[in-house]
Amino acid sequence: MAVAGPSGPVMGREEVDRALARLGAEHEAVESSLLALQDHSGRRLLEGAELTGVTKERWARTDAAISALWTHFEAYTDALGAARELRARRRWPSQTELARLTELLRGEGVTVTGAAVPDHARSLTGPARLTERLSLEQLLTRMNTWYDQAMETVAAADSVWSALPARIDLLAAETQRVRSLAHSVGVRPGSHPAGDELERLVADLADLRSRTVCDPLAFWQPVPAPGRPDTSPYEEAGRRLEEIRREVEAVLHVRDDAEHRLTRLRDVLSRADRTLTEARGARVEVLSKILASDVPAVSGPASALHEQLALAEELARDAHWHRLSPLLDGLEQAADEELLRARDSLTAVTAPLAVRAELRGRLDAYRAKVARLGMAEDPVLIERYDQARRLLWSAPCDLAAAERAVRRYQQAVADLGSAPRTPTDRQERA
Repeated sequence: MAVAGPSGPVMGREEVDRALARLGAEHEAVESSLLALQDHSGRRLLEGAELTGVTKERWARTDAAISALWTHFEAYTDALGAARELRARRRWPSQTELARLTELLRGEGVTVTGAAVPDHARSLTGPARLTERLSLEQLLTRMNTWYDQAMETVAAADSVWSALPARIDLLAAETQRVRSLAHSVGVRPGSHPAGDELERLVADLADLRSRTVCDPLAFWQPVPAPGRPDTSPYEEAGRRLEEIRREVEAVLHVRDDAEHRLTRLRDVLSRADRTLTEARGARVEVLSKILASDVPAVSGPASALHEQLALAEELARDAHWHRLSPLLDGLEQAADEELLRARDSLTAVTAPLAVRAELRGRLDAYRAKVARLGMAEDPVLIERYDQARRLLWSAPCDLAAAERAVRRYQQAVADLGSAPRTPTDRQERA
C-alpha cells in the first residue's frame, strides 16, 4: 500500500509520469489560448479605445482578469517546471521525491503572489488575498473560468465593432448623398419637414457611431446563445433614410416633370377660359333667339387659378421644387374642375338651342312621314305644320308654345294615319 500524505496516497512513478504528461499538454493548451487572447483584435482595440458605459466597466474587470490569468499561468508554469526538474533527477525517484511530486501535482503546492483576485472570482476563492496556495487543478479551473469570461467580453466587443461602425459609415455616406440631392431641389432645414428630419438623421448617425465605438457592449445581445450584435438602431436609421429618400425623390420628380405639368395646366385653364367665352357668347345668342327667362348666367375666368399658375411658374423659375410640389397637386385638380364647370356652363346655356334644334328635327321628320303616307295635302296637317314652323323659326322663339305646336302636329299625323279611308278619300287624296 502506498504511503499517505497531506495530499493523499503518494503517487507512484508511472502515475507521476502520466500526470506530468497530462499537465504538460494542458499547459500547452492554456499557453496557446492565452497567446490567442493576447493577439485577439478585440482585446487590442479595447486596450487602446476610450471606452464608456457598460464596456468601460466590463473591460476594467476583464483586463484585471487577463492580468491575473498571466500571473496564475506563470505560477502554473513554475510549479510544472519544478515538478519536471524533480522528476528528471533520477530514473527511479525515492519515496521522499515521490511525496514531494505528489504534493506538487495534487496538493496545494502552488503559491500565487503579487496579484489581487478579481471581484467576480471571490465567490469561488473567498476574500481577495495577495498570496494564495492552490493546486494545479484549482489553478487550471480558475484560469479556464477567467479565460471564458475574458474571451466572451473581447469577442462580443470585436463582433460589434466588426458589424456596426462600417455599416453605419456606409449609411452615413448614403445619407450625405441624399442630403446633397435634397439641397439641390430645395429640401432644406426650416423649409421642408424632410430637410429637418435629414439633419436629425445625420446627427443621430454620428452619435450612433460614436456610441458603438466607445461602448460596443451596449449593442450586444447575449441571448439567444451564442449572442449577436444589436443592429436595430442601425436598421431604424435605414428605414428613416428610406422614407426621406422617397420624399426627396417625389420632389425630384416634380422638378423633372414640372414643365410638362405647367404646360398642361396652361392648356387646361386656356380651354376653360375659351369655353366660358363661348358660353357667354352662346348666352347672348340664346337670349336673342329664345324666349326664356331661366338661362343661367356665365361667370368670368377663374382669376385665382391664374394667379396660382403664375406663382407656380415663379417657383419653377426659382427652383423651389419642394414648394411647387403641393401647389401643383392642388392646382391640377382645381384646373380640371374649372374646365368641367366651364363645359357644364356651356351645356346649360345652350340647352334651349338644343331643344329648339330637336323640335325642328322632329317636325321635319314627321313632315317627311306625312309625305310618304300621301297626306301632304291634308289642310289640317298643313295648318298645324305652318303654325309649328312659324314658332320654331321666329325670333325670339317661344319654346313652350313651339313644343305644344309640334305635339299637336304629331297627334294630327297619328290620328289621320290610324283612321280608315273610304274610296272617296283615296280618290280625293290621289
